[in-house]
Amino acid sequence: MIKNKKQNFLQGAAILAVTVALVKVMGAIYKIPLGNILGDEGYAHFSVAYNIYNLLLSISTAGLPVALSRMIASANAEGRPVQVKRTFQVARLAFFVLGLTASVIMMLFPKQLAGAMDDIEAAASISALAPSVVLVCLMSAFRGYTQGLSNMIPTSVSQIIEVLCKLVFGLVLAWWLLSSGMGLPYASAGAIAGVSIGSFFALVYIMIYKYRMDKERAPAALIRDTPLSRKATLMNLVKIAVPVAIGSSILSILTLIDTKLILNRLQEAAGFSYEQAKVYYGVYSKVQTIFNLPSAFIVPVTISVIPAISALVAIKNHMEAKRVTEASLKLTSLLALPAGVGLAVLSYPIVNVLYPGSHSDGPVLLAILGVASFFVCLTLITIAILQAYGYERFPVYTMAVGGIIKIAITWVLTSDPNIGVRGAALGTLICYLVISLINIINIYLVIPERPALSKIFVKPIIATCVMGLSAYLSYYALQRLFAGIGILPDGRLPMLTAMSLSILTAIVIYLIMIVILKAITKEDLTFIPKGDKIAKFLRLK
Repeated sequence: MIKNKKQNFLQGAAILAVTVALVKVMGAIYKIPLGNILGDEGYAHFSVAYNIYNLLLSISTAGLPVALSRMIASANAEGRPVQVKRTFQVARLAFFVLGLTASVIMMLFPKQLAGAMDDIEAAASISALAPSVVLVCLMSAFRGYTQGLSNMIPTSVSQIIEVLCKLVFGLVLAWWLLSSGMGLPYASAGAIAGVSIGSFFALVYIMIYKYRMDKERAPAALIRDTPLSRKATLMNLVKIAVPVAIGSSILSILTLIDTKLILNRLQEAAGFSYEQAKVYYGVYSKVQTIFNLPSAFIVPVTISVIPAISALVAIKNHMEAKRVTEASLKLTSLLALPAGVGLAVLSYPIVNVLYPGSHSDGPVLLAILGVASFFVCLTLITIAILQAYGYERFPVYTMAVGGIIKIAITWVLTSDPNIGVRGAALGTLICYLVISLINIINIYLVIPERPALSKIFVKPIIATCVMGLSAYLSYYALQRLFAGIGILPDGRLPMLTAMSLSILTAIVIYLIMIVILKAITKEDLTFIPKGDKIAKFLRLK
């Protein structure tokens, strides 16, 4: 077996989670000022370009990183270092060809792509993003390789490099182009160019890291195994990757269809002007930035859980695989439930503090999407579990069902001027609710050792309900207190103060409830670095 700095699945997830926290803070520093610089209309151009980029990136890379990490984890668990090397080499070439194709499409047809989305002014942003696709594809090959060896450090550092460059270069370019009188479309393109710059520097870092890691593992090269042919390796890669890619692409296709439907139905069916439709879609996109925060903290768990379970299944250790499955589901519920409820309960101050002057539909959209964010997180982790056990096709069917539901709801509700863009948020909520529930049923029916779902969800739900009520009551009590002493409660600073104190109160109460209810056990904490000491401090058994 290849020797490396290997982490267990929750240690790997913890490393990535800390990274996500840093990345999201820097991402907020990027996107929130950017949303205020560009306004609702300019942010619409930014979002249209980004959604097209995400679709082409998903088609190019979705499935391959998962397949690569699974195959490398299995080969490594079986002690086959030459097969590990062969798998990476084949995957890297496949990533490059697909990424280059997508980049060329964006470079050659930016106006056509923007026009197809009913926002021709997004063309400059699409062109600025084009180089990033091939760079991210190559980087995904290196990330899949190191993740398959249970080393999450290079993924973490490369993510920080990406977002740091995006923050520095993107904001500076957006501000400079706008102040130079170039207009919102070009300012949006400048902001998005930071993504391509960040991708380049992150790729350089991870290539250097892999080179050094391979040199340290040189003694392992003495172990010789007979690898599969390149053709057979590619076929295995494709066999795993295609269902995963189709499933992942469905999510990106849904987002793109959502963009098209919202802009089109608001104008053609609801009777809003092009300018009004852009404003509605702009505020919807801003709110989605906040809505995506909880799921970003679950992605590290999904990245870590796939090679962890795959390696255990490869050696037929189903009881330990069950333990990892339960731990990942419980961690998801403990993180995603309070985050989603918090966004819903405090939607009004969150939107008005972060995006002052945005359209009044913002808080309503965030309240709906806050609830939806939990089901998005549940969808992500259940998909990862099914993929790890070798059931890549199941999520394709469930996401197709959810996608049809989402399209239908968005089509009908956004055409009503009294509902408008809120219909898209409701479609998102129902879509992911259906997908996550079907996935859970599939997990319960097909995996060898079934997880105990009641102990995974019941206690976190109770703790979250108490937390949500405390957040709501504390915020509005502070608002009344400010009003009583003559401070305008709807001012940005008083609102920020009340919101921050309410969040702090909610976090403390939630942690207390988790301990009282014993939602976390000593066994759960054995996955985490220093878990024994944490369990002792909390007096867990």
